[in-house]
Amino acid sequence: MIYVSITGLRLKGPLHAFRFWWHGSRSMAQALRAPGNLQAGMQTIKGIHHTLSVWTDEAAMRRYLVSGAHRHAMAAFRSMATGRTMGFYADKAPDWSEVHELWLSDGKDV
Repeated sequence: MIYVSITGLRLKGPLHAFRFWWHGSRSMAQALRAPGNLQAGMQTIKGIHHTLSVWTDEAAMRRYLVSGAHRHAMAAFRSMATGRTMGFYADKAPDWSEVHELWLSDGKDV
């Protein structure tokens, strides 16, 4: 079993794009180096900026969540975007064609 995390964020306006990109790129670089991370990526689907990350377990994801660049991104999040997140254990990671629908049906507002 692996732990899958999906996020989807919508910018509050175009003026937030650079700041969002800056936090997002630093957070993604951190995720790719984080202990327990098996894969991580970003894609914009239907105007929603999604991340998909796969972890050895939920504890590894949570250690990443509250540290480094991602911690700073979370502190800035509410000023530039709205969004939803979800996490679950699975036998395999969903592919990108499934991410948006999973997020719509099971994501929780943040």
